[in-house]
Amino acid sequence: MKIFLVGYMGCGKSTKAKQLAHRLECPVIDLDAEIVSKTGKSIAEYFAEYGESGFRDYESEMLKTFDYPETCVVATGGGLPCFFDNMEWMNANGETVYLQMEPAALVSRLHNRQKRPLIKDLDDEQLLAFIKEKLEERDPFYTKAKLIVDAFDLDGEKLEEAIRSRN
Repeated sequence: MKIFLVGYMGCGKSTKAKQLAHRLECPVIDLDAEIVSKTGKSIAEYFAEYGESGFRDYESEMLKTFDYPETCVVATGGGLPCFFDNMEWMNANGETVYLQMEPAALVSRLHNRQKRPLIKDLDDEQLLAFIKEKLEERDPFYTKAKLIVDAFDLDGEKLEEAIRSRN
């Protein structure tokens, strides 16, 4: 079974993917890390060179052409579900889990903003407004996930239990 973790930046997709993969004794795939590995550029550098549309094209291609193991946990980029038919593709090819978190909690977790092109120049107040706006746009995509869990105080064990209780 492939498990795709989706949600806004800072909700813990990469961390939870590692915890869950450890519990399930399977590989973890971080799509952003795979993009960095394949391109030799950070996400910020790729954005700067090719723009958001170029990045979204490459990200979607990576999602759909990656050679996934039979069982794995995949951490996706925060915007990935919101472009093209990515969310539908993930739902058709595995289990999708939306790691939902309140905007204020996300602000408190997003300290190192320089690595994140969309928010690198925002202060906390601007970031909160930005997150609220983006979540309003992205929620229709995120909520297409087969499972929605509250990511605040979520650990690998609770996430595994939520996934197993759904199946």
